Amino acid sequence: MRPVSFGVRSETDHLRQVIVHTPGAEMDMVSPLDREALLFEDILFLSHARKEHELMCAVFEKVIGAEDGVLQISTLLRESFDAEEARFSFVDQLCEASHGANLRAFESELKRLTPDELCHFALTGVSPLKIEAQPIPNLMFMRDLAAVVGDHIVLSHAATSARARESIIIDVVVHHHPAFSAWSDKIIKLPRGVTFEGGDLLVASEDTVIIGNSERTSFGGLISVARALFEKTEIQNVIMVSMPHERSCMHLDTVFTFAAPDECVVFPPLIDLDGLNNVATFSRNGGPDMLATRMWDTLHQALEHHLGHSMSFMPCGGADPLGQRREQWTDGANLFAVAPGVVLGYDRNEKTFAEMAEKGYRVVTAEGFLSFYESSDFEPGEKMAIKLDGYELSRGRGGPRCMTMPICRHTSA
Repeated sequence: MRPVSFGVRSETDHLRQVIVHTPGAEMDMVSPLDREALLFEDILFLSHARKEHELMCAVFEKVIGAEDGVLQISTLLRESFDAEEARFSFVDQLCEASHGANLRAFESELKRLTPDELCHFALTGVSPLKIEAQPIPNLMFMRDLAAVVGDHIVLSHAATSARARESIIIDVVVHHHPAFSAWSDKIIKLPRGVTFEGGDLLVASEDTVIIGNSERTSFGGLISVARALFEKTEIQNVIMVSMPHERSCMHLDTVFTFAAPDECVVFPPLIDLDGLNNVATFSRNGGPDMLATRMWDTLHQALEHHLGHSMSFMPCGGADPLGQRREQWTDGANLFAVAPGVVLGYDRNEKTFAEMAEKGYRVVTAEGFLSFYESSDFEPGEKMAIKLDGYELSRGRGGPRCMTMPICRHTSA
């Protein structure tokens, strides 16, 4: 495959390369008895979930219009494991992170597994060895493993042991896969003891990011990310949004996402114009260790100040509070922009799409989008909200943004 390129300076620039994980064998290994320990909401019907995910990837491929635009993390991991150094690094990190599992006793045997066997073990917990390890069904939510900001990638520190293996997987891929070799000095690793997951970081502009202090991203993690971005990138401002530490809104992107440079979809009970959030800006001030703080009444106010233009907030679920809560539950606020004003969301969130239609978005199905562009290239233009089948995927409690890790976007000339 061709080398990757890191370059994300907006949530809505034209998508050029993205990492995903189409659900696989690991999903069929989730038991009703341990799904809560695995942080998974339900038992998914794998064949249907795969079809829904593959349709989403087909939209990405059309939008990107180039080979290797949609990368599967499982493929990247397997290719990384061709190198002994990558396999040994994975096993060493896994033994270190698996407290109580006694994997260290099997360290040498794990290192002797073939690349295929070790990759299968990494995803499913199944190997020829007499080891009991859990599957990682949450790998489908690729967003949480890392965040690309500018031309750097910030690796996650998973907040829970159930997702620790996912953090190791992305670490191994970016450090050992040949396609990432040119970017070895662009990797940001956070210090021990803090937590950070990519669903809490949104790139608002070339110089401003928004980070949620949430159930999954600690205040220490947020400050660590801010300091690293100030030191290594062009970021000047980090807007902090304090979130309730609750599973129903585990990441900032479950209640707030960008649809266009000047439009967002929000969950009004948490992100509104009435000042319900504790919002502050940390700004570069003479150096990475000099943090100037400014408090804001609302996120809306902070965004308009730092972006220099007006912002429109569209309520997920429409104006009705019950509709808002129902559609936030099924990821109505977790939209993924593939170009300015072109977003994907689950079709079951009808009131959210109706709200967007009132704002000038043409609402189409994923199949209709692909049919329209079957014999032509996609070029950003009109505002469009693409409805994606998500009857199975939505049962995992994560929408299109949760399932995607964009690593490169281009501004549309």
